[in-house]
Amino acid sequence: MRFKRVYLDNGASTNVDPKVLEVMLPYFTEKYANASSGHTFAQESKNALENSRKIIAKSINAKTDEIIFTSGGTEANNLALKGIAFQNKDKGNHIITTKIDHSCVLESCKWLESQGFKVTYLDVDEEGFVNPTDLKKAITDKTIIVSIIHGNNEIGIIQDLETLGKICREKGVLFHTDACQSYTKTEIDVKKQNVDLMTLNSHKIHGPKGVGALYIKDGIKITPWQHGGGHEKGLRAGTENIHGIVGFAEAVKIANKKHVEHMIELRDKLINGALEIKGSRLNGPRGNKRLCNNVNLSFKGVEGEALGGYLDSKNICSSTGSACSTRSLEPSHVLKAIGLSNEEANGSVRLTLSRFNTEEEIDYVLKVLPKFVKKLRGFSAIWKG
Repeated sequence: MRFKRVYLDNGASTNVDPKVLEVMLPYFTEKYANASSGHTFAQESKNALENSRKIIAKSINAKTDEIIFTSGGTEANNLALKGIAFQNKDKGNHIITTKIDHSCVLESCKWLESQGFKVTYLDVDEEGFVNPTDLKKAITDKTIIVSIIHGNNEIGIIQDLETLGKICREKGVLFHTDACQSYTKTEIDVKKQNVDLMTLNSHKIHGPKGVGALYIKDGIKITPWQHGGGHEKGLRAGTENIHGIVGFAEAVKIANKKHVEHMIELRDKLINGALEIKGSRLNGPRGNKRLCNNVNLSFKGVEGEALGGYLDSKNICSSTGSACSTRSLEPSHVLKAIGLSNEEANGSVRLTLSRFNTEEEIDYVLKVLPKFVKKLRGFSAIWKG
């Protein structure tokens, strides 16, 4: 069987659910007023904006006015780190993150270093977990914020937010997490998990691109980086993307545990089948400590980009590393952080599922994957298997 397309790059972006598109359409053509305008027509947009805010807040056990809409996860991460850093620069100049966080967090931290801040990049173990003791030791009286990704975009590990957040709470340090990959796929409760700021986005959960949100716990002050009309409580200037926000909220409403269970079944089928290939390894943990839709594999004697190209020739969409960053020949910083060599890191491929994938598609992938691995090893000078 040959499929028109087997899309296994959902960690990069998902298709917009038709039901999501349906609720968005009126806000292009019928309810198009600016939500900040004062006339009656604009009230429809304003109501849609606030109702969406309420839906997203409820999904993470937050208050409605603790949600600030952004253009996506990257903007929200930048706003959280830079906004908190400059708001609190009189209290301290130390930031803590991890070596496996998203590139937009790491690049924000590097930029903050150029502005006089100090950053500690925590090591992780061979599966990608942060050691709580390491976090506790790293916090000083100058630490103002800790930022640790929840569900890693490359290897799918789910960090223990509750434990890490509790340490930050006890030390009086703000705790931020990037939950773009984990949102709706695992339990999130900002109160239970001791989270002060949380980044969310839409296009990883079958909503539209170009919209995200930042949860900011009530009472936390943050310096805005966009200035203008005072939108979003003065923290994010710019006309609100109403159609995108409405679609984002609808995607959240649609997501449910059955979708997660379906993805787990397909994930484990794909992992088990792929690991039957000699010289293969799974990067990241197995079981409930892994995102339901994430599979990251390395194959000895195989170049990941080449394998992705062969898969593409059979209409299978995959990625190497994170598709959120521009193409680079540099090995993944995440895979290097968990101890892989350059060769092992460059021999990896990421296959990320959605609830729209089928068992037949996974069977098809498992049929062609061993053939391509074998073919590429035939060109390899290092494969001795």
